[in-house]
Amino acid sequence: MSGDKRKSTDSADVEKDAVSVGGTSSYAQKDWLYSHKWSRKLLEWGVETRGITPVSVRDRVDTQYSKIFFLWLSFNFNILSFSAGTLGPVVFGLGLRDSCLVILFFNLLCSALPAYLSTWGPKLGLRQMCQARYSFGYYGVIIPSIFNLCSMTGFCILNSILGGQTLSSISDGHLSWSVGIVVITLISLFVSFCGYRVLTWYERLAWIPVLIVYLVALGVGGKHLSNPPPAEPATAAAILSFASTVAGFVITYCSLSSDFTIYFSPSVPSWKIFTYSYLGFNLPIITIQCLGAAVAASAPLVPAWEEGYANGNVGGLIEAMLRPTGGFGKFLTVLMALSVTANIAPTFYSFSLSFQVFIPPFAIIPRYMFSLLATAILIPVSIVGAHKFYDALTNFLGLIGYWASAFGAIVLVEHLLIRRGRFAAYDLRYWKDPRRLPTGLAALGACALSCALIIPSIDQVWFVGPIAARTGDIGFELAFFSAGAFYIPLRYIELRYRPLV
Repeated sequence: MSGDKRKSTDSADVEKDAVSVGGTSSYAQKDWLYSHKWSRKLLEWGVETRGITPVSVRDRVDTQYSKIFFLWLSFNFNILSFSAGTLGPVVFGLGLRDSCLVILFFNLLCSALPAYLSTWGPKLGLRQMCQARYSFGYYGVIIPSIFNLCSMTGFCILNSILGGQTLSSISDGHLSWSVGIVVITLISLFVSFCGYRVLTWYERLAWIPVLIVYLVALGVGGKHLSNPPPAEPATAAAILSFASTVAGFVITYCSLSSDFTIYFSPSVPSWKIFTYSYLGFNLPIITIQCLGAAVAASAPLVPAWEEGYANGNVGGLIEAMLRPTGGFGKFLTVLMALSVTANIAPTFYSFSLSFQVFIPPFAIIPRYMFSLLATAILIPVSIVGAHKFYDALTNFLGLIGYWASAFGAIVLVEHLLIRRGRFAAYDLRYWKDPRRLPTGLAALGACALSCALIIPSIDQVWFVGPIAARTGDIGFELAFFSAGAFYIPLRYIELRYRPLV
């Protein structure tokens, strides 16, 4: 297909397929919305209903590009980042210096991929998992969508548990973890339900009270962090296993990166979106994870902290740090508990989009309905898993890094090598045409072949591969490089039978 013809597909043809109606997209969805009185009322209130349908060029008009910085900032400026940092000293036995070096270098490395994918939203107007159809195919992308749904649900569960723990810690046993989890989840549901405008407004402000909490905590407890206890010499296995956990924390954003940038003007320089995103990831994650490592390393030397931290209760540890401030400390602890809503709410938002890719006929149902579904799943599962938090956190962050690395590598190779980095090479008329999109066999085949290297290289509680037994966990590194390498020849074979669209 000629370059001129491709250029015409981004606006005129997509607009024929996707009529913008109050933030909605398809004719079928329009009929669904206006056939229900309550749906019409939500539209009048400005609730976003648009799902996975591409945003046409004429609707990509947002020029407040700093929104994406504040979204990633608030996404990660919370107690979950703090708890992930504590894993270095507590689970992997690393000293403070080694923990912070791993946190610094692996976050700087792994955050580059989701920051880069964030730049694709303004250029294509496609949600991230819809964009992945141009490598995984219409049906093949269902498999990474399932993994993505599981990953997002897992993050929401961890955040809900942390928020529930933290709220419970200030009530002297009068408020159970379960009630705290319900409170946190319902607040997050409200923010995600309203959609893009409310979500980006909320994320612009949500990090401020959390910063105040951390500053006060350092003010009253910083003296205990000046002389961390000596640690045993770090082993390569411990460093690489902790690195895998750190990578799993940030690299999984690559499956939802462009979900929040599709309304930006396509004229925005890509470097600007990349810079905002890269800083939005690294400033909160590196800072708060290093603080978590420092506090966890010093906790055994401070009786009140050690008591609050019993059984891995991170919320109790935060409450113990703030206890010297009296009643004000309890108020700050509540703010810290609510910080997880800034992560759960946008995750609910992306959950709804990935679900529509998972079951394409559900694309006519408004996006916010799937936020209700996510809430119904999240509350009972979080309550059940609340008392095994550290096991869940360590296993979860280690596992999700593998699939996300392979996914990111394939999408990246498709764009940079197969399509030569040209956004005009994506024919947006066929974004939902199974007969014109790739079969997905090359992408799924590359993932399957890479498992031969990934499985022997993982180090988990339930399995330690023969390679990992010697080196530590290097599964996410091998997932990225092997999936990308296997994809190249398989994709060129696929192109012989189905032309590029």
